[in-house]
Amino acid sequence: MAEVTDRIGNYLEQFAQFEKSPGVRGSWVHPLRQEAMQRFSERGFPDTPGKHDEEWRFTSVAPILGVSFAPAPRVDDVGAALDRFRVGGASRLVFINGRYSEKDSSLEPLPSGVVAGSLGGALESHRGLLEAHLARYSTYRENPFAALNTAFLSEGAFVYLPKGSAVEAPIELLFLSIPGEATAVSYLRNLIIMEAESQARIVESYGGADGMAYFNNVVTEVVVGESANLDHYKLQRESRTAFHIASLQFQLERSAALSTLSISLGGGLVRNDINAVLDGEGCDLALNGLYVVGGEQHVDHHTVIDHAKPHGTSRELYKGILSDRSRGVFNGRIIVRPDAQKTDAKQTNRNLLLSDEALVNTNPQLEINADDVKCAHGATIGQLDADVLFYLRSRGIDVDTARHLLTYGFMSDISERIKVDAIRSELERVLFANLPGR
Repeated sequence: MAEVTDRIGNYLEQFAQFEKSPGVRGSWVHPLRQEAMQRFSERGFPDTPGKHDEEWRFTSVAPILGVSFAPAPRVDDVGAALDRFRVGGASRLVFINGRYSEKDSSLEPLPSGVVAGSLGGALESHRGLLEAHLARYSTYRENPFAALNTAFLSEGAFVYLPKGSAVEAPIELLFLSIPGEATAVSYLRNLIIMEAESQARIVESYGGADGMAYFNNVVTEVVVGESANLDHYKLQRESRTAFHIASLQFQLERSAALSTLSISLGGGLVRNDINAVLDGEGCDLALNGLYVVGGEQHVDHHTVIDHAKPHGTSRELYKGILSDRSRGVFNGRIIVRPDAQKTDAKQTNRNLLLSDEALVNTNPQLEINADDVKCAHGATIGQLDADVLFYLRSRGIDVDTARHLLTYGFMSDISERIKVDAIRSELERVLFANLPGR
């Protein structure tokens, strides 16, 4: 218990140092930071002695508590890492160890009124917009990692689309982690605001070289306005010794359409909380994900789809491919509020185990409080079909190739949902390279 208390004390000390940074105490957002740090100090970490947190039952944060993290160092030269991890967005915002790199970013001409840039700069230049939305949707009062992120809130990506605007080419938000002398932590805060009838494609990409131990604490809040349309992707390809704890919060207004796909390939300990509130009538949501893990990796996805208004539609498909001694967790929850009549929701989680030592815990849930709805959920855990493997081998295909064909086929319906050709080609290349046994 003393060690856990010391870890919390370390963050409190770092926050005290952070407050001494130029411009921190004078910022309009600083009272929010202080409230978040106070909440963190009261709440503490999950999975600590004397506590039972059902939401973290299958994911221990002990490896994070066992490391003293220092603020990530400033790095000016990323070398080949930029080319290795970018996925081809026409406009690209690059963040290195949590800091915006203007020289490595590139922005194509954007429609009038569209903003894509640093959240740190937007805190003052777009204060009105940020005050209306920042920290309004992510539940830092309940999530200790979101509280920590909010306490150290200073930098990340900011994207704003005014009413009726459309950005055809994808906007890439690229976050790179570069090694330093100490084990480092970065607090990345992203805010995406789409006003009514706007359209965009946005890619969040996280990368870091293998062998690096670091901690990325991420919160992304996304507002999809009335009749707006967002195609969103998150690609996580970090070091297998890295920690990645993220909250992704979507807020959908009337008749909004959102398609989001989260792909987890890297990280030693990964937790993604992905929540969507359908807060307007007639919303349409596609919430999809894929995790491909091996070795000793542990990847946890917790999703909540909250149907708050009537005539909403949601489709959720998450797939996992696990090999070696890896661990996967899927906890998916669909909530239908009393006023959300005519809701149509379906949730599916499918897992493929390529090793007898791989393990997955899956828990799909429905919480229905309305009587005129159509809802379904299901989960499967299995291995490669021995009969199909035998058939392929009988046609002269060696066993490794046969296994790769069947594994790729298992995940192909996820990659086919990607609507941008350049992104889909890059993701398929990365996915195939990460198939077990390659």
